[in-house]
Amino acid sequence: MQENDTSLAAGCIYKKVVKLMGNRFEISVVAAEEEWAEECIKEAIDEIRRIEKLFTTFDDESQVNLINKHAGINPVKVDREVFELIDRSKRISNLTQGAFDISYGSIDKSLWNFDNSMKTLPDQKTAKQLVRLIDYRNVILDNEKCTVFLKEKGMRIGFGGIGKGYAAEKAKNLLQQRGIESGIVNAAGDLTTWGSQPNGKPWTIGIADPNSSRHLFSYLDITNTSIATSGNYEKYVLIDGKKYSHTIDPKTGMPVKGIKSVTVICTNAEIADAMATPVMIMGVRVGLDMINQINGIECIIIDDNDIIHTSKNIHLR
Repeated sequence: MQENDTSLAAGCIYKKVVKLMGNRFEISVVAAEEEWAEECIKEAIDEIRRIEKLFTTFDDESQVNLINKHAGINPVKVDREVFELIDRSKRISNLTQGAFDISYGSIDKSLWNFDNSMKTLPDQKTAKQLVRLIDYRNVILDNEKCTVFLKEKGMRIGFGGIGKGYAAEKAKNLLQQRGIESGIVNAAGDLTTWGSQPNGKPWTIGIADPNSSRHLFSYLDITNTSIATSGNYEKYVLIDGKKYSHTIDPKTGMPVKGIKSVTVICTNAEIADAMATPVMIMGVRVGLDMINQINGIECIIIDDNDIIHTSKNIHLR
């Protein structure tokens, strides 16, 4: 990401990098005073920590874990914020015909473990049994009681596919409410921008080359826009010399093939984050067809043969 001319009268760019939600978050704001900028950034970090606590599966007492513990037993009352994110997740599942599904949690490390310990492919029969539990239609919501019920015992939900984007969006909203007119919240590559650089120009964002994530294959000049990228180049296993991506097809329990990376561009970081993985699962033709039917959302796909495919309103440079 490039940021230019930070010394003009409109203020300077102040930034902080911090590990949150298990990922690298970088928060950049344009402000006239350093002290005020740092105060605002601290509040944004506190907001992301609050969200992490709410949606984590690493805390036994979190609402998400209580929902998972009571799967097949009884509904669990949750905060309205948790309820609404689950409700929106279900709508995205519907839109993507189940390619996005927060009930993917039944595919755990017993099936796929993307570290160096994995030497053989999982048994396809076991994979089939585990994906049987993945079905967003079995996440039952009661709006009046504000409860969530997982219909099948053993079902689990998780927010790995939408949580970073949601947190980035909430942090941006908080910073805007505090009066920060320009900035970027970058949640490990899922980022949201508003306003402009101190020199009045839009933010210049680089899109990573899936064959070498340290290099960029293109730039976009954006403002009031969010971008999320899903790719197989950062998290994968090598088995018998073959690369297997960490993106799992919820219908088969096996890694997706055909696409190296998907970048989704729209106004909302939560939607960008949630839509990147389903496009990867659906494949180039079906994924692009879906994106082209939705107003205000665009995408760039790089397939396994390094061919670039874009939705109809994208102009790369």
